[in-house]
Amino acid sequence: MITVGIAGIGLLGPGLADWATGRAALLAPASRPRTPSVVPAPQRLPATERRRAGALVRASIAAADQALDDADAQADAAAIATVFTSSTGDPLNCHLLCEALAAPERIVSPTRFTNSVHNAAAGYWHIAVASRRPSTSLAVHDASFGVGLLEAAVQCAAAQAPVLLVACDLPYPEPLHALRPVIDVFATALLLVPAGGRRLRLQVGADGDSTRCADAALEALRLGMPAARALPLLQALAAGAAATVRIEGQPGWALDVELESAATTP
Repeated sequence: MITVGIAGIGLLGPGLADWATGRAALLAPASRPRTPSVVPAPQRLPATERRRAGALVRASIAAADQALDDADAQADAAAIATVFTSSTGDPLNCHLLCEALAAPERIVSPTRFTNSVHNAAAGYWHIAVASRRPSTSLAVHDASFGVGLLEAAVQCAAAQAPVLLVACDLPYPEPLHALRPVIDVFATALLLVPAGGRRLRLQVGADGDSTRCADAALEALRLGMPAARALPLLQALAAGAAATVRIEGQPGWALDVELESAATTP
């Protein structure tokens, strides 16, 4: 069993503009606006990089910045290792690369090529905050959030140092959308710390049904975007009570998360 704390949270999704407002919507799901995700421009990036950055980078940075703001840790950004996880990567960039390669000229834009790597979001973030700390980028289909949380928690506990987890997924354009439907943009970030924060105990358990959202609309979001597998944990964090959540893992196992009551946090 691994024990870490959550010091800061970021959130961006349909009707969930940020953690500050999204927390209230998670506690009272009927109050959540039925509006698409709005991805803000990352002011942290220079203007040239903002123009080059795709929606995956922008949404990931927005969530990461929220988590650091929530933890009052912006000054420490350059000293924090990261784990970025995404099932989709940047689907639009992938689509446009495929179109370019299918054209007679087969000319690929250098910017498109740069943004095609799976660690593009991590690269933009570490450059923006001038960080040389380790970074891991993962893709594990629908289990990307659960595996990313496990990876970040293991690193945090082993190094006894903070780790920033960022999970983000985006819709694919057609025709890929028909094969892999993702309904909207969803991003979340958790700043994990070895001591302090809201305490989590994580353990790999036998495969079984993941925790569902009681609200049907939130459950549709959970199933419709891989990174939104975080929603039951985020709801438990918003509620403040002790809770146990099972998060989807790879075939054969799931991630069991015990969350202490906020009242027990030092």
